[in-house]
Amino acid sequence: MEITIKIFRYNPEKDKRGHYETYKLEGDENDRVLDVLEYVKGMEDGTLSFRRSCAHGVCGSDAMRINGRNHLACKTLVRDVGANITVEPVLGLKVQKDLIVDMDPFFDNYKKMLPYLINDSPLPADGRERLQSPEDRARFDESTKCILCAACTTSCPSYWANGDYYGPAAIVTAHRFIFDSRDEGAGQRLQLMAETDGVARCHTAYNCTEACPRDIKITKAIGEVKMAMVTGKLK
Repeated sequence: MEITIKIFRYNPEKDKRGHYETYKLEGDENDRVLDVLEYVKGMEDGTLSFRRSCAHGVCGSDAMRINGRNHLACKTLVRDVGANITVEPVLGLKVQKDLIVDMDPFFDNYKKMLPYLINDSPLPADGRERLQSPEDRARFDESTKCILCAACTTSCPSYWANGDYYGPAAIVTAHRFIFDSRDEGAGQRLQLMAETDGVARCHTAYNCTEACPRDIKITKAIGEVKMAMVTGKLK
């Protein structure tokens, strides 16, 4: 089949603003959008720039807008989006070149969530690790699946409007530790969530849940953090 792909292009050394370039190539409906981009870069225009790493939906580096919605290029098949494809960088983060955006603000918000176990209590006397029941693990298991691709945060209208908002991915990170029975830093993270740029900026648009390539129920997780702030209950 013939595939037509329109790609957003921007080179800060040459361009005052972004533009689109269109490429036509032969492909297959089972090709991934990443395969199409690799073909364009390898065979048509070596200056095309985009991020990719594992190419198997694990690293999250190739998040981009495909036909107007956030996807991972490595998990999106041509048959799912059609033979006419438009590829653009994600919204809300500064474009550095073509499909590459500045991820620093995203990871700065991630770091603010204290993304590590906080526990100053002594280890058990027998020297074993801190044990956790399957039920306690299940309480936060879904939010451990986040791969920090930023697809959720950059699909959020609140984040587009105000880049200081911590964003869905950061709140999912906070959720992962707030509800971990081994962690003692829930109070610190809930205080962060109560700040102006915390969960109050979430207006439950559900864009984040729809954009997540790992099918995390992000809006539900944000709701659970909101409830914990109000009730103080972590169970």
